[in-house]
Amino acid sequence: MPANYEIDNVDLKILEILLKNAKKPYTEVAKQVFVSGGTVHVRMKKLEDMGVVEGTTLKIDYTKLGYDITAFIGIFLSKSELYDQVIAALKQIPEIINVHYTTGNYSMFAKIHCKDTQHLKNVLHDKIQRVEGIVRTDTMISLEESINRNIQLEMKDH
Repeated sequence: MPANYEIDNVDLKILEILLKNAKKPYTEVAKQVFVSGGTVHVRMKKLEDMGVVEGTTLKIDYTKLGYDITAFIGIFLSKSELYDQVIAALKQIPEIINVHYTTGNYSMFAKIHCKDTQHLKNVLHDKIQRVEGIVRTDTMISLEESINRNIQLEMKDH
């Protein structure tokens, strides 16, 4: 792929359609964008090679699988130099689904799913708070996720 490949409105339209439904066949995407299915395939490959597209995921309602608690954990590090060591340890905790390295009050901010309050206590007490370099955590339990969406992509001016 050429290093100077620029994303254009066709790429953005393809992404916009697939963000709404990643399972939509490329032939249907092609019809909506007025290009061939092969063009969609080639452009998606280029976007993957560029790192713009990092694969596809399933959206799961964890409550239907018995994970009734979603919580956000603000994590305070004793020293910011310990970030790499701490993130390596947090990657080993399966209940943690994402972690951000942040500015502001917390060094890191994590999202976790747990089955119930006892499971949450065990994850916090027996796993997260035992990671060397973490001095304190601040936990917020989500009562409801009201918005979960991708940003709307803006088309480029010609």
